[in-house]
Amino acid sequence: MASQSPYEKDLEKENGVSSGSYSDEGAVPGETFVQGDSLYAKVQRLAARFHVEQRGIERVPEDERFDNSLLNVGTMWLSANMVVSSFAIGLLAQKLFFLGFVDACLVCLFFNLIGIIPVCYFSTFGPRFGLRQMVLSRYWFGWYGVKIIAVFNILACLGWSAVNSIVGAQLINAVNNDVPGYAGIIIIAICTLAVTFFGYKIVHLYEFWSWIPTTIVFIIVLGVFAHSGAFINIPMGVGTSELGSVLSFGSVVYGFATGWTSYAADYTVYQPRNQSRTKVFFAVWIGLIIPLLFTEMLGIAVMTATTLNDGKNKYADGYAASGTGGLLGAVLFEPLGGFGKFCLVILALSIIANNCPNIYSVGLTIQVLGGRWTQRVPRFVWTAVGTGIYIAVAIPGYTHFEDVLENFMNFIGYWLAIYEGIAFSDHFVYKRTMSAYDLSIYNQASKLAPGLAAIFAFCCGIAGMVVGMSQVWYVGPVALKAGEAPYGGDVGFELGFAFAFVDVLL
Repeated sequence: MASQSPYEKDLEKENGVSSGSYSDEGAVPGETFVQGDSLYAKVQRLAARFHVEQRGIERVPEDERFDNSLLNVGTMWLSANMVVSSFAIGLLAQKLFFLGFVDACLVCLFFNLIGIIPVCYFSTFGPRFGLRQMVLSRYWFGWYGVKIIAVFNILACLGWSAVNSIVGAQLINAVNNDVPGYAGIIIIAICTLAVTFFGYKIVHLYEFWSWIPTTIVFIIVLGVFAHSGAFINIPMGVGTSELGSVLSFGSVVYGFATGWTSYAADYTVYQPRNQSRTKVFFAVWIGLIIPLLFTEMLGIAVMTATTLNDGKNKYADGYAASGTGGLLGAVLFEPLGGFGKFCLVILALSIIANNCPNIYSVGLTIQVLGGRWTQRVPRFVWTAVGTGIYIAVAIPGYTHFEDVLENFMNFIGYWLAIYEGIAFSDHFVYKRTMSAYDLSIYNQASKLAPGLAAIFAFCCGIAGMVVGMSQVWYVGPVALKAGEAPYGGDVGFELGFAFAFVDVLL
């Protein structure tokens, strides 16, 4: 009998035919990806010559779990968040929501603490099961229900990458005005593809080190700005207007922090099964909370300088001219000269670290979405396709960055809150223990639930989101009560989570 590729063996299992190449409860040995004479196998053999990761959404056997470093777990998220995109979130506190310094920092603290918990918790599933996050979601949403989740996750991965690339392009444009926005976007996208194409090992290797130069540059920004005396301690607001601003900015902060939830386990699947779940949880927690608080609070502080009314405000002018890049240029260029421009280039390239998780995971999610036929296409091919798509999205969005960023962050917070509500409810109330997951059926549609209950719960979550959301184009009735008219305060993610969680219980 000729050798078969993993997806052909999956079809055998689905039809009740045993396969001797399968062991370890549905895990797929690495050598099976290059066996046979199919086009799939030939492409995989070619990729293997260049040490490209062949594995997609197939479960990782325990004897192939090569990554036992908790530093890899922590630095993965440290680098992905010690980036200029996190800094840009802090700018919105004053720019869009007119918050003071202290209240904006408090919002940043508490909503980040809430947002990172699901990322930390679901990261602990990777070592235990050896399955990617979207594949794990089949146990909560069913074989067909998870396809809806996959669509949202693909939009999130590509949207994140587009938004991040715009930030990086703004910095490059601030350094050299002759470099148009589209060129900066393409530069960042190609560099990101060069890392993610090779897969898990290279992504982790890049993230292990990339936080160092960006941290140094952010400390330089902090020192130069503190020495400038341009910081203004904008006072805290009061009343219903302040309530609405706090809730709406909190929704943006939460969306950024929790945005990694839907692919958390993707970056721990090669950890050994006996790795401490507590250690993994706190490695992720430290890797997330430090860069998020540092960069966002730094952004909050620097943005206060744009409110200085002294006739000619270089900070406000820089932000108006080139967005985030122009503001950072106003901080660095005059006192540091050419070195300041070099620092800005480093920050622009930091976007690569932020985009790597998005573009690596989008290929895995596409395999879950299409099932058998998309799994026949290697992960790295889908990675390249996703790169092309988000370039096409980012270029026209370059000139409308603030609106794109706010709307996208809220979208992320809304749908992920609903996802988390369903997943937590199902896991803690019904499954309760890790042993309740039958790993042998993760890729068998006939044995997994169809997901109708989860889809209904997701719809209920959307209902909660709608009544609580506050956007320029729509304000829900509950949101109107949570702040001052006409926009109220955004409580969409809170109500989305609550409606979905409770519906699963019922």
